[in-house]
Amino acid sequence: MKKVLMVAGLLVVSVSSLFADQVVLKNGDRLTGSIVTSDDKTLVLESEFAGKVSIQWDAVQEISSGEALHVQVKGGKDLVGKVTTSEGNLYVETSNGKIETPKDAVLMVRSEPEQAAYEKSLHPGLLQGWNGGSNIGFALTRGNSQTKNLAVAFDAARKTLHDGLILHATAVYASNDAAGAIPSTTANAIQGGLRYDRNITARLFAYGSADFQTDDLQGLDLRSVFGGGLGLHAVKNESTTLDFLAGINYTREKYTTFTRNFPAASIGEEYMHKLHGGTIITQQMYIYPDLSNTGEYRGTFNFGTVTKINKWMGWQNSFGDIYVSNPPVGKKQNDIIFTTGLNLSFTR
Repeated sequence: MKKVLMVAGLLVVSVSSLFADQVVLKNGDRLTGSIVTSDDKTLVLESEFAGKVSIQWDAVQEISSGEALHVQVKGGKDLVGKVTTSEGNLYVETSNGKIETPKDAVLMVRSEPEQAAYEKSLHPGLLQGWNGGSNIGFALTRGNSQTKNLAVAFDAARKTLHDGLILHATAVYASNDAAGAIPSTTANAIQGGLRYDRNITARLFAYGSADFQTDDLQGLDLRSVFGGGLGLHAVKNESTTLDFLAGINYTREKYTTFTRNFPAASIGEEYMHKLHGGTIITQQMYIYPDLSNTGEYRGTFNFGTVTKINKWMGWQNSFGDIYVSNPPVGKKQNDIIFTTGLNLSFTR
């Protein structure tokens, strides 16, 4: 009986190995598993016991796949089929026959699941591909002082190979609850908006935006800004991005005492950098010169940091300054907001 079980076990191992991918290294080591993906630098092999293993592409001597792989070749069409290698060449058994290509000409190799995920990433649904988070800060005092402060912010970005959609919103409320305190409301400001980017080239993109703001203490019932223009990705990599944007907008401001509408230019820059240790720095600065009233303008500056505590939680600090050169009589030109608190991040 033991011999029967042993033989059966050997047969199972032998049959399973027939359908497994084999990778032979130049030093003679032989690895068995499933090829997940590979570019011209690294091959990722997933084995049953070791999990995903990264192998230098230059160290690979031979490949033999038990299942079809998707192979992207320089200057050629994508090939689909089982893969073998011999004397520095790659052979793909396609439905039209075996095709030979130099190993050095291979740009990318993907398994069926990886290819499906890649194709899905090219055309994600509107509810897919989002990254962002919510910031929450609250303070309450009772006794000799009676105050409460609440700061809430939300931001989300969905970026694909072709376009991007950015949403943001911030609300700050503070009050002095002591009897007879004047004013009882010491802060009540809300701002939010969205922007859509469409890539024209790898560096150049067009954008359209809409922003809205209210501020009780400045007497601003609603500011609506609709604009569009062009942007440039000056720096764009995994750790740092720097964009410059320029365009025009139409601004409508409704204050408690008057309303004004005017066209304005938009000139700005946006910066993001990921520091070691899980901290992300963001900074944006915009100037909006009034095109109908020379010398008048509005400016915004925002600076923030988020330090990761774990995968979904972090600590955030945010500083914002909105400057208006011609506010209503008796109101200040600057409105500064500083918030700190928890950041709850999400990915969808």
